[in-house]
Amino acid sequence: MVFSSLIFLYVFLPLVLIVYFISPKMLRNTILLLASLFFYAWGEPKYVLLMMLSILLNYVLGIVIENTVSQSKRKTLLWLVIVSNLAILGYYKYAGFFVDILNNYLEQPIEWQAVPLPIGISFYTFQALSYVIDVYRKDVQAQRNILDLSLFITLFPQLVAGPIVRYQTVAEQIKKRLSTAEDWLIGTRRFVQGLAKKVLIANPMGEVADHVFSLSGGDLTTGTAWIGILAYSLQIYFDFSGYSDMAIGLARIFGFKFEENFNYPYIAQSVTDFWRRWHISLSSWFRDYVYFPLGGSRVSHEWKLYRNLLIVWTLTGFWHGASWTFMAWGFYYGILICLEKWVLLKWLERIPRLLRHIYILIIVMIGWVFFRANDFTYAFTFIKTMFGLSDVPLYNYETILLAKDYAIYLIVAIIFAVPIYRLYQHWSEQKAATSLAFDWGLRLTQTIYYGALLLFITMFLVNATHNPFIYFRF
Repeated sequence: MVFSSLIFLYVFLPLVLIVYFISPKMLRNTILLLASLFFYAWGEPKYVLLMMLSILLNYVLGIVIENTVSQSKRKTLLWLVIVSNLAILGYYKYAGFFVDILNNYLEQPIEWQAVPLPIGISFYTFQALSYVIDVYRKDVQAQRNILDLSLFITLFPQLVAGPIVRYQTVAEQIKKRLSTAEDWLIGTRRFVQGLAKKVLIANPMGEVADHVFSLSGGDLTTGTAWIGILAYSLQIYFDFSGYSDMAIGLARIFGFKFEENFNYPYIAQSVTDFWRRWHISLSSWFRDYVYFPLGGSRVSHEWKLYRNLLIVWTLTGFWHGASWTFMAWGFYYGILICLEKWVLLKWLERIPRLLRHIYILIIVMIGWVFFRANDFTYAFTFIKTMFGLSDVPLYNYETILLAKDYAIYLIVAIIFAVPIYRLYQHWSEQKAATSLAFDWGLRLTQTIYYGALLLFITMFLVNATHNPFIYFRF
């Protein structure tokens, strides 16, 4: 699988780029579509047909909805689209979960053979749903060219792990786009940055987190638990934001401009602020297609506002996986956001920023325990250990060894989790704008730096074991 990563990086991508840019513009969408289907078939060959079925379903019903005059019929068709898409997603992702629940109450259990989860099905299903809902709302026109709609849903930079791209964001770009030398430069840098996040930071942090969470509750210490959850918090951020950077950068090379998916969430000052910065495309999707249709904050009674928030956040948790722990993770954030809207946010505004920051980091790390743990028993044991409520030592030799072996990775990860690099970029852009010599010197320096960084990443990939992106499982 590591070999496959190198093949993708040094064979597939260069080949696609060469064929794409030497081809006539009228063929470029077709080339991108074929490359995207090949990319998906590389990892999930038998599920390409499932994705194509989803595309055909949404293509046909999108046109039918647009051409239907009767509002009642339009609404019926919309519900048909929603149910059909969720039925496909539900069969592969949630059927086993619900069968297990039913079997707890049935005398004769239902026999169920678990089916593998198609990579990226949650992402491309939500993209397809947003397209048809926008057609129903008359925010966009239905796409008559099935190849163009297929490209929107399958575009390989973001196909398997997002960000969740809205059709209205890229509709014009699918028809006509321009890829300049500046786009190439910005896109390449962004792609390499994302790859570095994954390979050089997320993977080492994952080694720590996997080791700590493999320990039994009795083998944990308070220090080990904190190192483990800190490592996992950094792993999931750099893993997922790294993929988003790669997707945004690669799309930019092809002339697409995707919206940002992360904005330094660990500098947030409240839970609400955190979710404005974390997985922005998913948060905005649930806001626009679930929260607002439920009434949002414009409701007749205050309790309905809190009901809407709890529904949305519980569904957000459930979107991540068919597990009670994922639902609890979403419900946990729903409760916290309700509390902030009710009273907590006013109280938080009165305390120093540093204390607000510490509060949100602790809250988020507690949430990540539920996200990472396999069951509630282990999650609660882990949290009790973190806060010294279990009969375990503060630290042991293993705690010291973990801290010593991974100290440099933890320090680097923490530094890059705050916007220090963004400040440098802002400063360098200002200097480059006022000095041509500085601009050319900066470009040369950055070219050498990113080339060396890519070589360094390759060395890590050659010597590493297979470590897929966390969000491939969603």
